[in-house]
Amino acid sequence: MVWTTYKEKIKRLSQRLVEAQRPIRILDAIKWDPSIEAGLRKSRYKQMPKVDAAYYESIPLPFDVAKKQEELREIIADISASLGDQDSVGRLLSRICEEYIEVTELLLARGTKRFWEVSRKLYGSPKDAFFDEKNTILDLGQMLYGILSSLNEHSIGPDYPENIEAEEVVDALNERFKEYFPDGGVQARLSDGIVADAAAGGDVVKIKSGALFSSRDIDILEVHEGWVHAGTTQNGNLQHIAKWLSKGPPRCAATQEGLAVIMEIFTFRSYPRRARAINDRILGIDKAEDGANILELIEFYRTEGYSEDECLFNAKRVFRGGVVEGGAPFTKDISYCRGFVENYNFMRAAIRLGRPYLIPFIFSGKLHVDDIPLIYQKYKEGIVDEPRYLPPQFRDLNGVAVWMSFSSFLNSIDLKRIQDHYDKLFKAYL
Repeated sequence: MVWTTYKEKIKRLSQRLVEAQRPIRILDAIKWDPSIEAGLRKSRYKQMPKVDAAYYESIPLPFDVAKKQEELREIIADISASLGDQDSVGRLLSRICEEYIEVTELLLARGTKRFWEVSRKLYGSPKDAFFDEKNTILDLGQMLYGILSSLNEHSIGPDYPENIEAEEVVDALNERFKEYFPDGGVQARLSDGIVADAAAGGDVVKIKSGALFSSRDIDILEVHEGWVHAGTTQNGNLQHIAKWLSKGPPRCAATQEGLAVIMEIFTFRSYPRRARAINDRILGIDKAEDGANILELIEFYRTEGYSEDECLFNAKRVFRGGVVEGGAPFTKDISYCRGFVENYNFMRAAIRLGRPYLIPFIFSGKLHVDDIPLIYQKYKEGIVDEPRYLPPQFRDLNGVAVWMSFSSFLNSIDLKRIQDHYDKLFKAYL
């Protein structure tokens, strides 16, 4: 038997894991045919769509579930044999394999209540609590709903009309990507096969043909899809040993989406309606968990001022893969707000504990924020490469350090007393 180094073992096992997960594509497996949306429109949202287990059975998975599970279990066994049960990287790789097995169970359960049960295990629920075990994700959603709903965007800044065609967006993004990805590793392209207006995949940011955008949308796409989603994929692909960082299982979703939201905020590109759209996904998922059906959820979004297209889009995100009659939604979309809180608190803690050097490693690839201490340790051992593509705010941490320092103190101030003070002052003059 040929002797192999620890690094060689990790690289070999990582590559096997990357190959094993390749055909497992959650969103492709739960995507609805356009006829479902057309039927909803035709019935004027009075007739429930026929999207059940039988419907999903007509959309075969591109892999044999039993064989895929067996393959992943063999990798787990080889990780234990090669690295031992106590190796930190081995434990992480095994956990990722186990999660992909859960994903195959998720896809087997499409159109049933069990789909939600597995989804909740993988992504969580609005009813889950944060670290403090006092505040839930739903608490955050309800608080933000109250604040964001009261804001009048016309009094905050100028209007940004959606009058830019997809072709122009592609050209504008590619000009910007030349600066952030000078080697040409990421390109924007038109696409007819995506549900959302934009999506990042590998080395491509796909822009939906026929969609219209505002100049502010372009700014957001640059940082959200480009700097974060495409950037972390590229940083993962560039790992010479830690190949597992190029692919993100569900446990990475909150860190990824939360980081994208943070970049929108750090670069002052987000706006209240955008934040509301992200936040209202929490409320929609919670309503569906409590039994609201798809027609009721479409009506909820309509009463919140969304357009017909937006109502359909938001409701489909909640019910895809689950049960349209209610009680069993797809919970992935809590990841945006949940991840924002988790990532932000990680950064605050890293600054406060004197370890700011950990923060840039959140861009190393597809990872969970709790993996970063391990990632940094393996960076020092020459197993993980530092991220090549970093936003300017994270190449120079001075601004982030000051922001987080003040943020830590501001959280200790009694906001209720401040609000009462200014409420009286505002009423006296306004």
